[in-house]
Amino acid sequence: MFGPAPAADKEVVSAFLKDDTFLLASPNAYNSLGVGTTQLYDKTVVYNHKRHGDFQLGSRKFAFRVKPRFPKSLTKEFLLIDLVNNVDQLAEAKDEVLKRVVQRAASSDRRRLRRAVREYGNERTKKFFERALRASELHAA
Repeated sequence: MFGPAPAADKEVVSAFLKDDTFLLASPNAYNSLGVGTTQLYDKTVVYNHKRHGDFQLGSRKFAFRVKPRFPKSLTKEFLLIDLVNNVDQLAEAKDEVLKRVVQRAASSDRRRLRRAVREYGNERTKKFFERALRASELHAA
């Protein structure tokens, strides 16, 4: 009725990269974690192995980030780690968000979270979660 629908983000990115090995993510997904993030962002992050930079494809903005590893789909554990990796880029109060991440980590599946931290966390994020998990284990004991 209104003309052809625009291509889905996945199709646009796949054509741009000439590859299907990527993960679409958005800082908006952090809002689902319950850690105090509420902002809405107008870009999609594309974790991939080929391109780095900000690109406008059609009317949409994409932030391509080359990463050695990323999951096939978004998981809560990956989102927590990605949030801490990128906390400096968020509009929210960093300290408040990180306090809530510590609480969320304490109630997470520790084995899955530790594996995700090892695979996807930068050095600062690895240290953050090491302290957070150690502190929560001491409180539980």
